[in-house]
Amino acid sequence: MTNKRIQISGMHCTSCSMLIEGELMDIGVDATVNYVKGYVDVAFDKKKHSEKEIIEVITRLGYNIKPVSQK
Repeated sequence: MTNKRIQISGMHCTSCSMLIEGELMDIGVDATVNYVKGYVDVAFDKKKHSEKEIIEVITRLGYNIKPVSQK
């Protein structure tokens, strides 16, 4: 399993987090959203899913992905 944290903007409430979690779980990706802090933690099998596919699900729902800052 691959674990990633994806930063998301545009979430406002618990319904937002439930929507994202539900859609990702429907495709077989474990997801835990923290809408207050603006991220989703995902666990997925790289043989079945890609990070790009996960991001496409999130953006299709109307949310934006925040770029990860490099330090």
